[in-house]
Amino acid sequence: MADRVVQAALKLMLEPIFEADFQPVSFWFRPRRRAQDAITEIHHFGTRGYQWVLDADIEACLDSIEHAALMDRVRGRVKDKRVLALVKAFLKAGILTELGQLKDTPTGTPQGGILSPLLANIALSVLDEHLHGPWTDGGAMSTESRRATRRRKGLPTWRIVRYADDFVVLVHGRRQDAEALREEVARVLAPLGLRLSPAKTQVVHLSDGFDFVGFHIRWRRKRGTNTWHVYTFIAQRPIRSVKAKIRALTYRKSQQDLGSVLRRLNLIMRGWANYFQHAVAKRVFEDLTRFTWRRLITMLMVRHHWRWKDVRRWLVAPDGSWRPISAGGIELFNMASTPVIRYRWRGSRIPNPWIPDHA
Repeated sequence: MADRVVQAALKLMLEPIFEADFQPVSFWFRPRRRAQDAITEIHHFGTRGYQWVLDADIEACLDSIEHAALMDRVRGRVKDKRVLALVKAFLKAGILTELGQLKDTPTGTPQGGILSPLLANIALSVLDEHLHGPWTDGGAMSTESRRATRRRKGLPTWRIVRYADDFVVLVHGRRQDAEALREEVARVLAPLGLRLSPAKTQVVHLSDGFDFVGFHIRWRRKRGTNTWHVYTFIAQRPIRSVKAKIRALTYRKSQQDLGSVLRRLNLIMRGWANYFQHAVAKRVFEDLTRFTWRRLITMLMVRHHWRWKDVRRWLVAPDGSWRPISAGGIELFNMASTPVIRYRWRGSRIPNPWIPDHA
């Protein structure tokens, strides 16, 4: 507990220093930024011609960061030797295995540590600075006119969007330009002891779609028209994941109290719906509502040896309408009632609490 308190205090000290320098293209564990901001960033540039995508993932990122390279980044902004010693001590603290043995950590940041996300962002800011550098004042892509000039000369423009160790580089150009950026990214990451995952890194066209932080983003034709738009759907993996959680709670031979089951289901479903409510999600919400209802009814029919007429007697009101499943004052959350709302692109308007003009 004492270690976590010290880590939290250290984070409060270091975060304002580094947040002032971080680029606006990373969104993981940063104040007032969230995954939806990363998605709208992709949506914004995808609709403006950035059609080729380097969809990249860093292999075992948090376990592989070189301590020496990370400490060099920290020393560039922090000179207090006591603070530097604390940071290094946490990096070298090691981990306790399931067998109770202490395992050294020659590389990486402590998993689950309060300070770990900030340290990872400090290390990966090397990549942000390299790829976003041309967008800064005076850079080759700092204005729309300069970007247009590059494109007229046949040169690509790009934009990186990073969330933790997952990132995409949107390219306005050709596939070869995206492939060249892949090699460039690999060279930037190498001094940190990091490398791209061969299995999870690919170059795709936006019309083929790709998955990012649980969403599936794709450029496609609007139904009934000849216009094309960038759409944000829910990826299949989180749908399978939430269904597995629902199945685990509604096992047909389960003897758990119905109120307890409903309480846990509501926590899962409400949080899941709130995260994905900014995607094209209405049909998925309706399907999951029906799926959960059927799972609960099957569980109760097996438990109480009910037939369908018993279910109707329990849930159908005198006026013929169906009542929601409830127990002990807890009612099953209706995911289909969650409003689907478009999340607006904030871009440079995202406030930074550590920069006066942005707060």
